[in-house]
Amino acid sequence: MSNAYFKVPAPINEPVLSYKPGSPEKDTLKKKILQMKSENLDIPIIIGGKEIRTGNIAEMRIPHEHLHILGTYHQAGDAEVKLAIDAALKAGKEWAEMPWEHRISIFLKAAELLSGSWRATLNAATILGQSKTVYQAEIDAACELIDFFRFNAHYMTEIMSGQPYSPKGMWNRVEYRPLEGFVFAVTPFNFTSIAGNLPTAPAMVGNVVLWKPASSAVYSAYHIMKLLQEAGLPDGVINFIPGSGSKVGNPVMASADLAGIHFTGSTSVFQNMWKTIGNNIANMKYYPRIVGETGGKDFIFAHSSADVEALVVAALRGAFEYQGQKCSAASRMYIPKSIWQEFKEKYVAEVSKIKIGSPEDFTNFMSAVIDKSAYESITDYVKFAEKSPEAEIITGGKFSDEKGYFIEPATIVTANPKFKTMVEEIFGPVLTIYVYDDNKFDEALELCDTSTQYALTGAIWAQEREMLVKMADKLKNAAGNFYFNDKPTAAVVGQQPFGGGRASGTNDKAGSAMNLMKWMSVRTMKETFDPPKDWRYPFMEGE
Repeated sequence: MSNAYFKVPAPINEPVLSYKPGSPEKDTLKKKILQMKSENLDIPIIIGGKEIRTGNIAEMRIPHEHLHILGTYHQAGDAEVKLAIDAALKAGKEWAEMPWEHRISIFLKAAELLSGSWRATLNAATILGQSKTVYQAEIDAACELIDFFRFNAHYMTEIMSGQPYSPKGMWNRVEYRPLEGFVFAVTPFNFTSIAGNLPTAPAMVGNVVLWKPASSAVYSAYHIMKLLQEAGLPDGVINFIPGSGSKVGNPVMASADLAGIHFTGSTSVFQNMWKTIGNNIANMKYYPRIVGETGGKDFIFAHSSADVEALVVAALRGAFEYQGQKCSAASRMYIPKSIWQEFKEKYVAEVSKIKIGSPEDFTNFMSAVIDKSAYESITDYVKFAEKSPEAEIITGGKFSDEKGYFIEPATIVTANPKFKTMVEEIFGPVLTIYVYDDNKFDEALELCDTSTQYALTGAIWAQEREMLVKMADKLKNAAGNFYFNDKPTAAVVGQQPFGGGRASGTNDKAGSAMNLMKWMSVRTMKETFDPPKDWRYPFMEGE
């Protein structure tokens, strides 16, 4: 048993590589993409370290080249979920009792591997499986996931150092234990880093996990699982169970050993999970910790004093990077009439320069949306706007799924602040702009605050400081991540802890100590050195 206090290496954000022409990282990644594209993987379920193939398979297709199949994966059902629960609970005691510095070392090793030999693999998997450009893959699959591993290790030691005051004659202390039971991690398609963080954050502090990745991102998730195994993660600590939401989720929700849910996905799915837990609560051993980051209808609100040139860049990047498939992506914009014409002219000109195509061509800024279902849902909104007398499409409006699921960056202008595309989550490359009268600034702020059920991210723009103060105050509950003169995307671990409120989630801030605390159970201990020998108190003595 170790008898020293250990300090985790101080974390710094992983540098983003440039992938400029002639760089070694570009050459390595290009070769890795070609290699992985030529393979055809048969991805198993992984339970207790053992590979399981059910024969109930689904295909993994490249979104920007949807006839190309990367491979197949085996789907879990009721039987596999029960096996995974048993494997997790079996691994739980030994994992919880492992000295924390050894648990931490596994994830620090994973970070080092990902920073080096695994970097091209995770980036290539994300480019091929999720159609991210090289830059979007680099900041996500490599840098952010590395940051999650390193910063969470640091946050864990910070939490454990928090100890109570001890008066004379006693020693008060607290210890931070994992939850009993298992944690269910349900991860989305759009961020490989989130897919890696949701199961590993609870595991790092001693929990065991069942991990269901999004069906449209099993490819990159599987490579994360293999990375963790190479880093030395013991069998059964994280169990990899891809499959349909109902066939995996229903038996998990019914388990009396469910200790928590770590979720990123749709609002409706999260609300249904919460409801199911409530209905089952009398049969559960614990009150499950529920952490969720869900939908968004993220805004940019501009004042007349905004820097128009910078505002154009923020709107374009905020709305259209990764095809708008970010829960933080700019989806609605409020702009005053006094700067509208200048903004419109510059904005339309810049959007027209966006190059769309395969992310394997590093000169493209945008690529395909994730799958056919997303393509149809997003294009339905564009078609609706095209037919509506309340809307005008000033950029985009065209789309094709002949080779890949490509949608041009669409910009809709409406005079109706409650127009369908102003209030409903679209999750694609569609930005809707409402132009307000300058003398109705306060009314426009009220609309921004109250028009949707969401409160994830938002950005305000002004050169006048008093206007920034006013906007920030009025919109204080409209976004959990709030930006001044910037786009509402690209939160960085250790810099901007991420999460929102209202229907956007529980705001437990991924990438911070706040999130890790959800997966810990605290035991308070009091030791008295010289306990009393007489039960009577002085006040009981006679007059």
